[in-house]
Amino acid sequence: MTAREVFDRIPAGNPRGSWPAEEKAAELTAAGTPATVLMDLASDDFLVVPAGER
Repeated sequence: MTAREVFDRIPAGNPRGSWPAEEKAAELTAAGTPATVLMDLASDDFLVVPAGER
């Protein structure tokens, strides 16, 4: 397993679902740091990571 940079971590049980993670990814992308959201099934979290990481 390789280490990955994670900008933010939002619990999947958040009342707003993935929206906070999507908003953070959009904010980072607008500021010049391309980011995307992935679901980490092991931790049940939405992760905001650099765009292109899978």
